[in-house]
Order: sequence, then structure tokens, then C-alpha cells
Amino acid sequence: MSQYKHVLIAIDLTDESGQVIEKGKAIADRNGAKISLIHALEPLGFAYGGDIPMDLTSIQDQLEQHAKDKIAELAAPMNIPVDQQHLLVGMPDSEIHRLAKDQGVDLIVVGSHGRHGLSLLLGSTSTGVLHGAKCDVLAVRIQKED
Repeated sequence: MSQYKHVLIAIDLTDESGQVIEKGKAIADRNGAKISLIHALEPLGFAYGGDIPMDLTSIQDQLEQHAKDKIAELAAPMNIPVDQQHLLVGMPDSEIHRLAKDQGVDLIVVGSHGRHGLSLLLGSTSTGVLHGAKCDVLAVRIQKED
């Protein structure tokens, strides 16, 4: 079994992100590995086709600030330093691959909602990360909180 040196945990900032962080941190701790968090925020222009006749800059800035705050909130109990918390704007799978390559990551941890059927096993971001990754990818099954 390989020993990981840098674990990148990709989170979507939902309430279930803590489950993904806990699993990734446990693996990092067992391996003495560096741990980083990433959330990739799609630009509003992507979501709305770029044909909106209005300036979305202030809304995008607010979304980015909210995401930074949420990442910090999730990272705090796990003692993940600010310089290892990454918010990137772009297509999530591409940004995760780029950061993983730039940082020398050897394990990417993503969440999976475990829907039925092979095509629904992973969400679109998780599937994109899995298919384009140059390192190991761990899909953590999200458990419903009762």
C-alpha cells in the first residue's frame, strides 16, 4: 500500500462536507501527509450561459466571500491552515485537477451520494475528477444524517 504525502479534499460546502473532510483527514493523519481543502466555484456566467445583460461581479464577489467563510468554518475544527484552504473559480473538475498537479497531490478525496445505478454512483463533479485524475481518487459515500 502506498503512503500518501499530500491529500486534497474536494468539498461542495454542503452540510455533508464534514464527512468527506473527516475521512480525508484520517487518511492524511495515518500517512503523516499534508492536507488541503478545495472548493471550486463555477462563475455565474457559466451557470446562466453568459448572455445576461447585467454585471454579475458584485454577486460573484459575494458568493466567493461566502465560500471562503464556509471553507474556514469547515477547516477550523480539523486545524487545517488557511494557506491549505483553496477557493478556485472555474469548472470544478478542471480546477481540482490543476491544483492537484500544481501541489503534487497523490490522493484526491471527493464525496459521493451513492445513488442507484452505475451512471448515478458519483455526481458529475466526482465523475469528472475520477476520469481526469493523475493520482488516486477516493469517493467517500455520504451518509444521511438522521
